[in-house]
Amino acid sequence: MDVIVLAGGFGTRLRPWTSHMPKPLVPILDRAMIEHVVDVLPESVVTRVLIAAGYGIEKMRIHFEEMSLPYDVVIVEETEPLGTGGAIANCRPYLSGGTVCVINGDLLTSLQVEKMLVQHREDGNSATISLWEVEDPSRFGVADFDSVSRKIQRFQEKPPRDEAYSNLINAGTYLIEPELFDEMPLGRFSIERDLYPHVAESGRLGGFPFEGWFVDAGTPPSYIEAVQTSIRHGRHRNGEIERDNWTLSDIHDRVIGSSISHDVVISENAEVINSAILNGCKIEDGSWIKDCMIGSGSVVSLGAKIDGVVVDFDVIVPENHVQTGGRFPPE
Repeated sequence: MDVIVLAGGFGTRLRPWTSHMPKPLVPILDRAMIEHVVDVLPESVVTRVLIAAGYGIEKMRIHFEEMSLPYDVVIVEETEPLGTGGAIANCRPYLSGGTVCVINGDLLTSLQVEKMLVQHREDGNSATISLWEVEDPSRFGVADFDSVSRKIQRFQEKPPRDEAYSNLINAGTYLIEPELFDEMPLGRFSIERDLYPHVAESGRLGGFPFEGWFVDAGTPPSYIEAVQTSIRHGRHRNGEIERDNWTLSDIHDRVIGSSISHDVVISENAEVINSAILNGCKIEDGSWIKDCMIGSGSVVSLGAKIDGVVVDFDVIVPENHVQTGGRFPPE
């Protein structure tokens, strides 16, 4: 089976980190985000992974050339933004035939693709969408799912909570059959808005609810959530779990719920809570860091207090600096 990973965005919500690397290569613990994404793929049925990308493709090529994987990896370039549907259609010349799995490139999930594939083949649908239950569906695209037929009948886009068809939302992994490519228009389009509603109306769209975990790591808060989810579920190859932290450096007990890369120095009187600190950083005395992303080689100086801040690479947060939210330095 061929797999398409949708990784064509610029990752603007994770800037300034994504000014230095494409979002798929942003590290989560000791591996790139995209490596966590493809973890769900069953090696026994996957023959090739196509990465639909535009920004930073040379860095991605180099990254995957240095890896040993049980399947081929092909970077498919987008010369202009194509949307989810256009990106999928752009991969068609590289497909080998048969069912295709499509995954959004910033999702960490416990989805069992093998079970989803079994249901998809049993039901004979043109496409099957993974579904995740949320408490409040008003911020999402909601699926009207029939649990008996296992089909999605229609969609709602961000409905009022009390008018939602269900609490099941599109969880970003799809199985599609080759005939669906014949229904795709040329150029930029959204498969979720422009194609799936028509497939649902014709009774050919399946749904696959699953449980476990599901994190979209595309924003700073959800990136921190992805880090903590990865710590809880041991999704790392190197480093140690100390209390509720993952670390490659020496840490003390005022570091809580965080990932700490190598060559990081955290002063005894500093406090780090629910944050991600990349390699080569220095956290000085009296500083307080919460829900932050600290880029490689940066210094958080004496007495600084930062909350929910994305700190650039190789910068110095000044002494006694106080900031809530946003980026440092400010754009």
